Amino acid sequence: PDQAYNCLIHFYKRSSEVTIMPNIKVFSGNSHPDLAKKICARLGINHANVVAQKFANGETNVEIRESVRGEDVYIVQSGCGEVNDNLMELLIMINACKIASAERVTAVIPVYPYSRQDKKDKSRAPISAKLVANMLSVAGADHIITMDLHASQIQGFFDIPVDNLYAEPAVVKWIKENIPEWKTAIVVSPDAGGAKRVTSIADRLNIDFALIHKERKKANEVASMVLVGDAKGKVAILIDDMADTCGTIVQAAQKLVEDGATKIYAILTHGIFSGEAIARINNSSFEAVVVTNTIPQDKNMMDCSKIQVIDVSMMFAEAVRRTHNGESVSYLFENVPY
Repeated sequence: PDQAYNCLIHFYKRSSEVTIMPNIKVFSGNSHPDLAKKICARLGINHANVVAQKFANGETNVEIRESVRGEDVYIVQSGCGEVNDNLMELLIMINACKIASAERVTAVIPVYPYSRQDKKDKSRAPISAKLVANMLSVAGADHIITMDLHASQIQGFFDIPVDNLYAEPAVVKWIKENIPEWKTAIVVSPDAGGAKRVTSIADRLNIDFALIHKERKKANEVASMVLVGDAKGKVAILIDDMADTCGTIVQAAQKLVEDGATKIYAILTHGIFSGEAIARINNSSFEAVVVTNTIPQDKNMMDCSKIQVIDVSMMFAEAVRRTHNGESVSYLFENVPY
């Protein structure tokens, strides 16, 4: 028996690390390799070997450099940076693993691409989020793990299981640890759409909430903002699911300053920060702009001292571990794994 046990241990040894979880492979695309490395480190496994590059004419070429037959495959690719290239790379990787006889292929997509195009808000508008869902399913994905979808109904665009993780437990933990006056603070939604997210956090912290309503007097006039709630003499915490050009949150911060808020923090799940975003934050009245690492933030942190990052890799790693072992993932909706 001892000999057989030693053989098993030797079988799982690879590059001097003991793999705790057999039959699992975690691959990463080019969008966020750092997150994939952190997920692998947390799981105690080696990062699977894949090379994704471009041909001279711009086509994506993917080489899966190890066997995936009968394996439980996870592909980590975020919808950021060169969104279309990264999406295509993910689809090709899913398909390559599927036709190489992988048992199950799960796409781990921290930021779901095209999530804001989720309804026909005007005539002839495309519903691109549904198109992306169809593409992922046709490529061969069996399961999707994502975080803070822009609209949670996007889960209904799929006929395969979707686990939409929440950054909320990590956000609540950050607030308690980093804002000394949190018990008398107020959480604010910069638009009516995020009211549900903000009320949920306010309930967990047992503090007040407010929301900002954009009011258009005339059709062509720039929206004036109205604060519904009282921020006078309080620390205000703006919460939203994503910040792209940061126009709305900077305008909201200005409104909170006018209404007498003492300090203003912004906590956003996905920090896209495109266009003039960094310059706007640098010139704004925020104490800190806190984002998660669903998108790489190293360059943004160098350009702007106000940006801070909450690491959510352990939530994805735990979701992967629980999915692989056939356990419930719902624990992660309320708690941060340590």
